[in-house]
Amino acid sequence: MQTVQQIAQGIIDREGGYVNDPDDPGGPTKYGVTLRTLQALGRDINRDRRVDTADVMALTRAQEVDIFVEHYFNRPRIGELPDVLQPSVFDMYVNTGANAVRVLQRLFNDMRIFVDVDGVIGPQTVAAARSAYAAAPDFLADAYGIARRNYYYALGDARPASRKYARRRDGGKGGWINRAEEFISAKYHLTEDQHRERVAAWL
Repeated sequence: MQTVQQIAQGIIDREGGYVNDPDDPGGPTKYGVTLRTLQALGRDINRDRRVDTADVMALTRAQEVDIFVEHYFNRPRIGELPDVLQPSVFDMYVNTGANAVRVLQRLFNDMRIFVDVDGVIGPQTVAAARSAYAAAPDFLADAYGIARRNYYYALGDARPASRKYARRRDGGKGGWINRAEEFISAKYHLTEDQHRERVAAWL
């Protein structure tokens, strides 16, 4: 099994380098860490007594790993979930914050393991995760990955500016969908035709 640090390195690889996409509400971002995050954490990377875009650009991979592990894995208590869920929930938490947990909690409710959908991994959610794993140990990771993929499609349905993250310019699968499917068994991946049918209503 991968260590948390190895999972974090994989997330950095998926996130890529510095970008400042006007359609991304997170603003300037490097390796998945946004300016807003650095400001919230008070991380003055270049030690000039202010936290701004220059600090985002100055981030190193090692600093990113530390931020990911502390603030996106340890703080939300992802390590208390079953091992099979941790990589995908961790990856999605970096990508969407507490929505990663809400997707999981909605999945538990769909499985008739009822929990509050509050985005917090507390005793109730940990107990539900254990029950869900006991009920479907070979399918839980795939079920979460599919729910995650559906979440990204729903974001595209609701917010046209976000569609470019789920669908490439040529109509193929975008980064969000490919990212979700990295954590789904190949037999549950959508074909290109299925993907195109799913986004056919998008202009």
